[in-house]
Amino acid sequence: MATSAERQTGGSVRVTLWILLIVYIFNFIDRQIVNILAEPIRMELGLSDTQIGLMTGLAFALFYTVLGLPIARFSDRSTTNRPWLIGGALAIWSAMTALCGLAQNFAQLLLARIGVGVGEAGCTPPAHSLIADLVEPSKRASALAFYALGIPVGTLLGMFIGGLLADAVGWRNAFLIVGLPGLILAIIVFTTLKDPRRTGLVKQTAAQASAGQMPLKDALRAMFSSRAFVLLVIAGSAAAFLGYGKITWITIFFQRTHGLTPGETGFWFGVVNGGAGIAGTMLGGYIADRYGAKNRRHVLTAPALGMVLTIPFALWAFMTDNWFLALFLLIIPTLCNSLYYGPTYSSVQGLVPLRARAIAAAVLLFFQNLIGLGLGPLFFGMLSDMLQPAYGEESVRYVLYGATFLGLVPAFFFWRCSLRLDEELDRKD
Repeated sequence: MATSAERQTGGSVRVTLWILLIVYIFNFIDRQIVNILAEPIRMELGLSDTQIGLMTGLAFALFYTVLGLPIARFSDRSTTNRPWLIGGALAIWSAMTALCGLAQNFAQLLLARIGVGVGEAGCTPPAHSLIADLVEPSKRASALAFYALGIPVGTLLGMFIGGLLADAVGWRNAFLIVGLPGLILAIIVFTTLKDPRRTGLVKQTAAQASAGQMPLKDALRAMFSSRAFVLLVIAGSAAAFLGYGKITWITIFFQRTHGLTPGETGFWFGVVNGGAGIAGTMLGGYIADRYGAKNRRHVLTAPALGMVLTIPFALWAFMTDNWFLALFLLIIPTLCNSLYYGPTYSSVQGLVPLRARAIAAAVLLFFQNLIGLGLGPLFFGMLSDMLQPAYGEESVRYVLYGATFLGLVPAFFFWRCSLRLDEELDRKD
């Protein structure tokens, strides 16, 4: 029977996880709303598809990734108050999201999106570090999958709310209305969350407690001496490249090829993408914890198989001229592509020493977001511009055909990484 202290500790962990989830939902609402607003922005400001890719991807990702590493180093310091770091980051990115609605030209919008990236750089590395400190390794994949629900839920809400607001009050007001509530949430984070390093909830040995921060050179050596970590970074980056690239251009595909409005696209694709993403994220964490406990290799089995299973369904979805059938067919690819979140992030936390967890999360996010978010939308946008002379408005459809087959790349590297997990996972705590 649990003692009063144990129940209180468990309650504190649950409160922390829920607040971090809500923060991450806001993170992805503000990050992804630009995708559903991209087409009306393009028409008003006269942008090319390459500029759309730059605005939705690289402008955000470049500063997000570069700043993520020093912020993670700061987060790994034993004196850092991680909830205050997260709350301050939330306030910055929310204010910059609102400023996107005031942009009068492409340069101003680009600068505002850079500001969003600057703020969001301070969210996930300290959040992952907090969760890893609070949750025992056997439940880490499920806990990080719970946090990762912010991705599909935030994406769903960003599309749904952004699309409705774009139809009702225009894209400028949509940015303003979505951005400002984050400032209120930041106050809640400041006043509610406590750093477990300051409350005694982190269970460390005397040596760990007195060791201080691991030198950056040692932390990087520990990370990149792990073959599993390197393979996981490659797999996660390839998955993010396809995920971020496809979600931007699928929303444009439904508007440009099938003639849906931003509101219609936001509702229908938001429900399908968000619902399937939520199911896939939770299922991926559950499978990793359950079957990974029996054989560590199975922590990454579902992500590897899922990336392969998406291909026929995605191809059919992009081939059909029936937009409703296309939405229905995308349920399976979205679910399967979401299986990797919890297993990937939990494996990273288990492949590095305790004092390098935040920087390890930041290194993974650096590559995922620079390659995935930064280059995915931009690459597909440039490819669409190249194909437009031959295919016109249908160029996006052909870009998505090619993106579908590229899913074999992360599948291969997830499988290769899984072969190393039994030897390397959770040997360094």
